Amino acid sequence: MLAISKNWLSAITICLAAIGAEKSWAQSATDLANDAKTTDQVLTVGLGQGQQRFSALDKVNTSNVKSLVPVWNYSFGDNRGQESQPLVYKGVMYVTTHDSTHAIDPKTGRGIWVNKFEYPPETPRIVCCGIVNRGAAIYNGKLYRATLDAHVVALNMEDGTEVWKSKAIDYADGYSMTMAPLIANGVVITGISGGEYGIRGFIDGWDPETGKHLWRRYTVPAPDEEGGDTWPGETYKHGGAPTWITGTYDPELDLVYWGAGNGGPWNAEFRKGDNLYVGSVLALKPKTGEIAWHYQFSPNDPYDYDGVNENIIADVEIDGKMQKVIMHADRNGYLYVIDRTDGKLLRASQYINKLNWADGIDMKTGRPIDSALTKKMRATGEKIDVWPSAFGGKNWFPMSYSPKSGFVYANTLEMGMSYKPVEPVFKKGTFYFGLDLAQLQFLFPDDGNTGYLRAIDPLTGDIKWEVGSQAANWGGTMATAGDLVFTGTYTGQFKAFDANTGEEVWSFQTGSGIIGQPMTWEQDGKQYISIASGIGGAYRNFIPVFGAKNVELNKLMASVPEGGSIWTFALQ
Repeated sequence: MLAISKNWLSAITICLAAIGAEKSWAQSATDLANDAKTTDQVLTVGLGQGQQRFSALDKVNTSNVKSLVPVWNYSFGDNRGQESQPLVYKGVMYVTTHDSTHAIDPKTGRGIWVNKFEYPPETPRIVCCGIVNRGAAIYNGKLYRATLDAHVVALNMEDGTEVWKSKAIDYADGYSMTMAPLIANGVVITGISGGEYGIRGFIDGWDPETGKHLWRRYTVPAPDEEGGDTWPGETYKHGGAPTWITGTYDPELDLVYWGAGNGGPWNAEFRKGDNLYVGSVLALKPKTGEIAWHYQFSPNDPYDYDGVNENIIADVEIDGKMQKVIMHADRNGYLYVIDRTDGKLLRASQYINKLNWADGIDMKTGRPIDSALTKKMRATGEKIDVWPSAFGGKNWFPMSYSPKSGFVYANTLEMGMSYKPVEPVFKKGTFYFGLDLAQLQFLFPDDGNTGYLRAIDPLTGDIKWEVGSQAANWGGTMATAGDLVFTGTYTGQFKAFDANTGEEVWSFQTGSGIIGQPMTWEQDGKQYISIASGIGGAYRNFIPVFGAKNVELNKLMASVPEGGSIWTFALQ
């Protein structure tokens, strides 16, 4: 028998502890800040805190992408919409669905653990636009996610056990959560959904270790708060401005950029005024929630143009000077470039074919110029046909930005709507539209393309190339240094396009519609690419009802089977 002295045993214990520390589950603020520069891990939604959704990997490129093949498929056992972007850390993939969180071996597709939870059965009744979840955040050994019944949860990354669970607000009042949390300066930050239910929107800060609530920033100010005078009477109590898409974070400026959505009700004449902060981006200090500046894309927001779409952080040259900017393709049909240090508007350009609600953006004031059509609607309340529709020129699905090409790659929409405002009636837990739903109808262009994948110059608005679709794409895009743009189609194809020409260079049928967000990483010298597949969401819910006249589109959409899974691909 081998005898081991106490000193040797102590030394071995120390060594084992050191090995354990080497393989620890900790992710620091530095790790998160460097996420866009690393290729072997994906620690943030958006492939970096600035959400450029650009990867420096080029092992898969235009010359060899035709050899891309599936290496595994993992089923969620779920037929709801799959909008999540996976994360990868130290050889484990993490991905969420509406009611579960999965840890997967990213090389083999073998499940490691599943955390499944239940929310009250009546919760889906007050979720407007799809039973979904858009992803998670990781920090210091914990994975953070939100739930449909408005809770924030922290899980142990090693085994999936619950560390803490905190209630944000009562879901029965019309609130829900679908966005991925954001980690910024040691704070877990979350938004809220429910803009169609007469909620009062907000953004929350949480302690990552304990789940303690640190601060709340209402996106609809009360009368005694700054901006409260932009709401008449007590309309602020149900003013909307939901915050259902994850913000971005600039650690150098220590500012979070978070979008606030539509006003409640849609009938803007009921709440005359600018209605801060609907249709806006807020620059927040993450430790306190204090607003450093704001920019309002759609004051008063009469058409549900929201303002929650992603705000991409980039440094670009404008008029011979490098500028720190955010880029934002708003649902109102304009692509904005804004100085992220102070909120000054630098560029604004129309990025869709048909837009008639405004005559442009006043570059001096930053405000949209109401068209004669919008003025008529405000003055008379008569039914109008307005473009774009409430789906917007681009909905929630995130675009990507390539520093290599200087272009953004966005799935855009070409739809209008018939719109007639009516007197709103608030009833807790029901739609608060102020809209004649009997006359709501989505309108479609003559060429049959309800959407385009577009490469757009954010500084000029010029469209370098575009690819049309009868059933608009409802998923995110990802650009890579291999000169590729990846995205999914409503009918289930995962596709790659040449980033410079728009030529389709690869396609694979995943079996259900894609409304998720692609991502890529490198492991053992090989590049992997993953995408969640599973149809659902607002487009599937509403087009068959309010776009019922488009028979061919309805047939096409109805032909797409449900079924949630995640696919991973690599070169053969």
